[in-house]
This record gives sequence, structure tokens and C-alpha cells, in this order.
Amino acid sequence: MKILPRTEYAGEFAVPGDKSITHRAIMFNSIAEGEARITNALLGEDCLSTAACMRALGAKVEIGEDVVSVQGTDKLCDAECYCGNSGTTMRLLTGLVSGQRVNVTLTGDPSLSKRPMERVAKPLRLLGADIDTTDGCAPVYVRAAKLCGREVDTASASAQVKSALILAALGADGETFVHESIKTRDHTERMLAAMGADIRVLGNTVQVKKSRLKSRDVEVPGDISSAAYFMALGALLGETLCKNVGVNPTRTGILTAFDRMGVDYRLENERTVCGEPVADIRVKKSRLKAITLTKEIMPALIDELPVIAVLCAYADGESVISGAEELRIKESDRIKTTAEMIADFGGSIMPREDGFVIRGKKKLAGGTADSFLDHRIAMSAAVALMASEKGGEIKNAECVNISFPGFFDMLG
Repeated sequence: MKILPRTEYAGEFAVPGDKSITHRAIMFNSIAEGEARITNALLGEDCLSTAACMRALGAKVEIGEDVVSVQGTDKLCDAECYCGNSGTTMRLLTGLVSGQRVNVTLTGDPSLSKRPMERVAKPLRLLGADIDTTDGCAPVYVRAAKLCGREVDTASASAQVKSALILAALGADGETFVHESIKTRDHTERMLAAMGADIRVLGNTVQVKKSRLKSRDVEVPGDISSAAYFMALGALLGETLCKNVGVNPTRTGILTAFDRMGVDYRLENERTVCGEPVADIRVKKSRLKAITLTKEIMPALIDELPVIAVLCAYADGESVISGAEELRIKESDRIKTTAEMIADFGGSIMPREDGFVIRGKKKLAGGTADSFLDHRIAMSAAVALMASEKGGEIKNAECVNISFPGFFDMLG
């Protein structure tokens, strides 16, 4: 994909539905009583993998042009579930099926098969789950077992690990208490509560009892992770307005980063949709300054870090990002691939074990970089090139279809 440089950029954008919420809406309604309609769902490859897995497990999931219809089942069946490239699908499903007393094999593509699964399997075993991984990765084998509630501490600040435990607890006897040291995104808790689960949030602890869910229609808000690229272009080149974006406080770390960088933005038309806060986000061209981001904020902006790193490459001063070792186990090693992408465009960035040190410049030169088949690297590279002196090229750019089909059309 060739990207030409721009001296200014302005527009209004309706970004695709939130990927995290779409995954959950399809998955949770698949084990609920009744039928649900999911509108503005993100129908990228990852969420389609979740739909295919739920069909394999016995739910009826129909994909229409503007709506996903889900007819739940009260008894999942034994199955082999192919999760494609979706870590969310595999990790959440491992927890879900563990509590449903079924025998399930979870597989994925070569990239997903290298990503760690013991971080989910190990805490699930504390509830009594019978799970085997393959050298710590996929394929993952879940066998029918009786689960009992107990107190569990998540070893990492991961919404996927927390969600897997919560979903397993829906089928466990007694009470389960899931403790996390740092608050992570809470889409699972919000949606399960709306669907009638016996769940309570007490600070950084989630209390769950065995529950039967009732179907719930879901209007999926726009994904702030997808909006982030157009927000960044507004900050670098002009003015952008992203409409109907989810602004769940566990997901708005990028706005905290904007505050620290001096980005001129504001939230407009704030409202609540299906229990999730939503707003339009307007961003204007800004004089960017260097920032420091540490471990505490990472769960709220982990997916946006590659594009935040691009903004830091254009900011005044030296930015330091630390506590982001979670980037190592995404679709690519995003510490390594983000650093290579920015360096290929003429930026000054030094990767560290848990983040980066980035010395900002007024302009990057541009050039050619590889996406490493990572959708967030490809979209961040597009932002960097549009603001660069000469533009350039992104190799393997089609990977954006994982989370944002039509990204380059909307960019154009």
C-alpha cells in the first residue's frame, strides 16, 4: 500500500464497531436464553472467527449486512474450534467452555499458535478446569470437568485472562472472586450484568456466582482503538471528528496520553448506549510534547501504543514508555515491530524490554516498512507516512482486515 504525504487532513468518520464488545456480544448471547440482534458489529476476521466457533459449539449465528442474529443454546456440544488469528476468541472461549462441561479443542493459525495460553489455563485450573496446552500454546484441549468457585488472583493485568475466569465461573459451584492488581477493561462485567448474570464489581475484585444468561440486543459503539488512527491524524495534520465512539473509562488511556501531550481534543454529544458510555471525539492539530507512560496506564491503552509511539516520534523532546511488556505477545512483538517501523521512516526510537525511548522530530522522512502481518502496525504506519515528508509504502498491508475492513478506503 502506497501512502502519499499530506500537509493537512480533515474529515468526519464513522469507525467500525468495537472489536472487544462485538466478540463478547456474539459469544455471550450464544449461551443465553432467547435470540439477540447485534447492530454495528465489527465483522473483521477476528470477530468472524468467534462467530464460527460459536456455531461449531451449537449456537445459531447469522451474519447479515447490518445485523448479526444470535440464537443461544442451553447446552454447548463437543467441538473443535478454529480461532484463526484471534487471541480474544481463544482465551475467552477457553474460560467459557471450561465452565460448560464440554470437550473442546481450540486451534489457531500459525501466528496465534505461538502466543502464550498458559497464562489463561493456569488460573482456570485453580477452579478445577481440565486443560492441556501444547508447549504452553495452542492447540488447547479442554475436557469436561466440575468447577468450584474460589478466590483467584490474575498474574497479569489482562482483560482476557480476567474475562476467561469470569466466564468459567458462570458454570462453577459456589462463589468465585477474581482479583486484579490493576483495573482492566470491563466490557465483560458490564455485558454479563445486563444479561442477568449474578455478578458484582467491588473495586478491583469481581464476584461471580453460577448464572444463566438471558439474550440482550446490543448496539456496538465505535471502537476507540480504530478511531485512534484518525484522532492521531487530526492531532498531526488538521481536524478530525470520530462519531459514536465508545469511551468506557477502562479504554480511554489514549485520551490521558493526549492530555499529557497537549493534544487539542474534546468529547461531544456524550451519552450512554447499552450500558457503555459513548461520545463523538473531535481532535485538532496540536503542538505535541514528549510524555512518560508507565505500567499503571497500560491496560487502558495497550492496543493504541503503536500509534501513540508515532505521535511521540513527532513530539518535542524525549518520550519514555515503560511497563508495556504485554506488547511482546500480540499479533507481532509490537515493541520490536513498532521500533522497526518508526526507524524505517527515519525516526529515533530505542526499544527496551518493556517499551521504548523515542526522541521526537518535527518530521519523519518516510520510506518503506513491513506490517509484519500485524494490523495495528500497518495502520500506525499509514498515520506516520501521511504526516511524513515523502510518504512511502507499507508491505503486507491487507492485514488491516483483521480489525478494520475498509481502513484504507476510509483513510482515502
